Amino acid sequence: MRERLLGEIVGAYLYRDILELEGLRRSDKIVDLLRLLAFQIGQEVSVAELATSLGMGRPTVEKYLDLLEKVFVIFRVGGFSRNLRKEVTKNSRYYFYDNGVRNSLIQNFNNMNLCQDVGQLWGNFLIVERRKANLAASRSVNSYFWRTYDQKEIDCFEEHGGKLFGYEFKWGEKPISKKTSTEFLEAYPGSELSTINRDNFEIFIS
Repeated sequence: MRERLLGEIVGAYLYRDILELEGLRRSDKIVDLLRLLAFQIGQEVSVAELATSLGMGRPTVEKYLDLLEKVFVIFRVGGFSRNLRKEVTKNSRYYFYDNGVRNSLIQNFNNMNLCQDVGQLWGNFLIVERRKANLAASRSVNSYFWRTYDQKEIDCFEEHGGKLFGYEFKWGEKPISKKTSTEFLEAYPGSELSTINRDNFEIFIS
């Protein structure tokens, strides 16, 4: 019942409010775009690859992504870099403001303990709630992710108050790898690095 109602709400919102408002003719393409993003939450997204998969021009895909951000369906997080040669900043990551919308698009309503993409859902939830918390607290924060070419990464990287804060999201209790934390802290001395899991997430989103 809940899944059906959510599907109807998502369908009405996408087709009536977004597509008709903007006069978009290829409604199927924008839904296909959202489905591609739904499978890639928390991962870097190549606009060129999206365009190829959809059989569309890159400018059109960029227009659709911009529209979806403006109507608060998705939002983009860029990569952080101080121009260190090892860091990756070319692509962005996209998140959904609502996990329910994301799940409805791909028809995945499994219990969290049964989801193969539980890590992605957990990360999406934390990113969204953190944005809400920063807004509610009037914290002026620049948010990024951090990754190196040899796959060391930090899910959430914030810059505020003259300091740098890194947060790695874990559904389980596994800590940040020593190699990742060492390289990160060596690259940014004086920064702070924390693991956010089910035991301490309430502090992170408050």
